[in-house]
Amino acid sequence: MTTRSVIVTRPAREAAQWVADLRAAGLDAVALPLIAIEPVADAEPLRAAWRHLSHFSALMFVSATAVEHFFANKDAGVSLAGCRFWATGPGTTRALLRAGVPPEAIDAPPPEATRFDSEALWERVQAQVSAGVRVLIVRGGDEDASPTGRDWLANEIDAAGGARDTVVAYRRLPPSLDAAQRQLALDGAEGRAIWLFSSSEAIGNLQRAMPGTSWHAASAVATHARIGEAARAAGFGALRVCTPLQDALVASIESLA
Repeated sequence: MTTRSVIVTRPAREAAQWVADLRAAGLDAVALPLIAIEPVADAEPLRAAWRHLSHFSALMFVSATAVEHFFANKDAGVSLAGCRFWATGPGTTRALLRAGVPPEAIDAPPPEATRFDSEALWERVQAQVSAGVRVLIVRGGDEDASPTGRDWLANEIDAAGGARDTVVAYRRLPPSLDAAQRQLALDGAEGRAIWLFSSSEAIGNLQRAMPGTSWHAASAVATHARIGEAARAAGFGALRVCTPLQDALVASIESLA
């Protein structure tokens, strides 16, 4: 069992749940959100997407946050019948179930999958896409609500002959760290705590928030190989990569002890 704290870098609400789960597993977890989540300034595109829901064969959600902000603008008269709902991982799946989507309408990598990403999702849903099939991708955006994130799955839909649209459900902004948070970040930089990253964007935000900081003494767990590559590029010294499932996270964190 590691005696070092675990710094959870997910957005605030998600970080709170991860901290609770890790503490229940016996780890000293603390939240340091490195991505701030804000609603879009203009929700009309979201409302329009609901009005035209029947035009889409499937909706792809990049995260649980995308689900929550999209369904917050739901038109009460719209039926979900006949539409598929794509999720990249278990957290997004749980958010869809909470939103009232029937489990049989959800497509996602199985719980025993070795990774949860667009590639794993595409293996499950590519047979649904052919000429004339329309997919709506629900994702986050930057401060101006321009879409952010990878376009890999969108390109696969294009290559399969499908049509896709994108709607930005929320904004992802860099954090504003206070003095206590900066001290926590320094503890992590100097190896007194273990970082837990579930986003390459969080690593970039951390570097911009702490310019000139060396990360060579830092230890980190990343929940995807791409995130691990970003941590290596940032200079993190000790690194583990695992799936974002609690048992795997705990084992990886403890392996850094």
